Amino acid sequence: MNGFPRRLMRSVYVTVTLALLLAGLSGLSGQPAWADGPADNLAENVRPVPQVGVEVPADVRAKLEAGLTELSALLAELGKKTDPKTTGLLPDVVIFHKAVAGALQYNEFFDVKEFPVAEKLLGQGIERAKSLLAGDAPWTKQTGPIARGYVSKIDGSVQPYGLVVPDTASFNGARKHRLDVWLHGRGEKLSELNFIHGAQSSKGQFAPADTFVLHPYGRYCNAFKMAGEVDVLEGMDSVKSRYKIDENRIAMRGFSMGGAGCWQMAVHYTDLFAGNTPGAGFSETPDFLKVFQKETLSPTWYEQKLWAWYDCPGYAANLSHLPTIAYSGADDIQIQAARMMEAGFEHEGMQLLHLIGPKTGHSYHPETKLELEARLDSIMAQGRDPNPRRVHLTTYSLKYNQMYWAKIDALDQHWDRAQLDAAIIGDELIGVITENVAAFTLKIPSGRAAFDPTKPVVLAVDGLNLEGPKMWSDRSFEVSAHKVDGKWVLGALPAEGLQKRHDLQGPIDDAFMDSFLIVKPTGKAAHPAIEAWVQQEMTRAIKEWRRHFRGEPRVKNDVDVTDDDLAKHHVVVWGDPTSNQLLAKLAGQLPITWNAQSLSIGGTDYAAAEYVPLCIYPNPLNPQKYVVLNSGFTYREYDYLNNARQVAKLPDWAIVDVKTPPNARYPGKVVAADFFDERWSVRAKRD
Repeated sequence: MNGFPRRLMRSVYVTVTLALLLAGLSGLSGQPAWADGPADNLAENVRPVPQVGVEVPADVRAKLEAGLTELSALLAELGKKTDPKTTGLLPDVVIFHKAVAGALQYNEFFDVKEFPVAEKLLGQGIERAKSLLAGDAPWTKQTGPIARGYVSKIDGSVQPYGLVVPDTASFNGARKHRLDVWLHGRGEKLSELNFIHGAQSSKGQFAPADTFVLHPYGRYCNAFKMAGEVDVLEGMDSVKSRYKIDENRIAMRGFSMGGAGCWQMAVHYTDLFAGNTPGAGFSETPDFLKVFQKETLSPTWYEQKLWAWYDCPGYAANLSHLPTIAYSGADDIQIQAARMMEAGFEHEGMQLLHLIGPKTGHSYHPETKLELEARLDSIMAQGRDPNPRRVHLTTYSLKYNQMYWAKIDALDQHWDRAQLDAAIIGDELIGVITENVAAFTLKIPSGRAAFDPTKPVVLAVDGLNLEGPKMWSDRSFEVSAHKVDGKWVLGALPAEGLQKRHDLQGPIDDAFMDSFLIVKPTGKAAHPAIEAWVQQEMTRAIKEWRRHFRGEPRVKNDVDVTDDDLAKHHVVVWGDPTSNQLLAKLAGQLPITWNAQSLSIGGTDYAAAEYVPLCIYPNPLNPQKYVVLNSGFTYREYDYLNNARQVAKLPDWAIVDVKTPPNARYPGKVVAADFFDERWSVRAKRD
């Protein structure tokens, strides 16, 4: 085996006797599995999410293990194949093994009714494997609801998705189809086993004619944030690579937790979609938790800053590009979400269409549902304009820095509101207005520019006229500008030293939205308290990644890390310079000075026997990737209880006092924390 099959088999194909594989669970309904209440506001008494499963009888376990052994053997045979057709379809088989193996290994059968479901899925996996070995893949031409899979770039795991293939699907012709992306509701029993079963048993809430409907798994129960949002994007890419999809007729849809995901995907990836129908899902964190969860909030200043990552009202202006129809039941407390977005729209001088089901709780009113569908059908018939003459982009981070042909390359200050408005005026002028923007690029693809080819295009940037280049002969156009001493000049931002840029801007959690490698220490930390903390938190990070993002993270010992690893992955390094050889190599090249006696950042010293740094920074050994010190994703067990809490809890760096034990909210006592500036330098001390 080599290439994709080898990596796939190493991470997914294992025999049952060797600790089998992963899990997850889901249905396609929008109904939450739990009624959150005051009991979920007690950080000292957090119920487990997911809950512990039921006991599997010995005879049932033996039968399922036998099926897994058979499927494992078939996967091993498939892993020897090298033709792209087979390797590209392996995830469609692996999803069944992963779902059942994980439910057994991690005690995630939540009901005895799931035992026959597992048996059925194993049979389906075996059937697909045998077909693929025979050179056939009949499910690729199947219509109706099916389950498929892909390999995620984040951790190399195979992730499932549901897909409704219309009876009118064109498999061989040139005709392209509309695609609706439907995001499911909260389900704390969201194992892959039940997700796959549900995806194949129902077309879901909406199944428009002549339309593909993608049901992303979302990596369990995170409101399609962080790795969950990457799952949506990777699922979309998988469908577009396998079926004939019209890029200009893709709709973002969802209800309850899926409605929340719908809002956040729509405001952050606006230019991917032609229509947007969020239903009854939270749109921001603080007010929702106060209203819905009755929670008293006491965030740190940096937690409040980080709310801007996913709080959608502040991004409402982006939806000037995307036809949006909000839905709520009149008697649903979660109508609060759309009310917050109404206020966000009004702040931008816009008006949100909010359909409200009369005398309806947390569900769709039948007649209002029909109106919603009719309005969206009209929107989708029109489709997306891929080349608007006017572009608006609001962001708080370079993570989300592009809208059609306009891209923000640098900010004056991360996590403050930034805006860029660009408009093509006539055939030789582009007007640009910015706020909190330090550099930008305007790039119109081939065939779409419409300037006078004989004249330079003038950029009027914040009242300053700059003579730009001419349009190219293929009718493409590109120009960049940046600030020098506060004044706009033409040209790309000089690549001098470190600077925050798209996908290299922090905070800590951003490292877990792309390929990452956990690097374990092979030595002992200089101090017993640090050693104990590192081992506990590292073990927890690996465990919680599997539980809440449904993939086994890549893990290597420090002595085994290669140059190829550093080229491919963000590295998450655990330990101190004494215990971790990779961290020792980085000593002196990070903004944190750390030795056996003390650690220092920003001129403040801490005793190395009692404090540990958590940090994200461009890797000095490969500045195109991150290095993370001593942290997994930063929200914890308390935050699992409500999806609105599942947001970043730490900025770019933090110092933790290990004398205070970790708990359900924090990795210890956070005594200092801050963001680096736009050049990745330590900022001046805050008052």
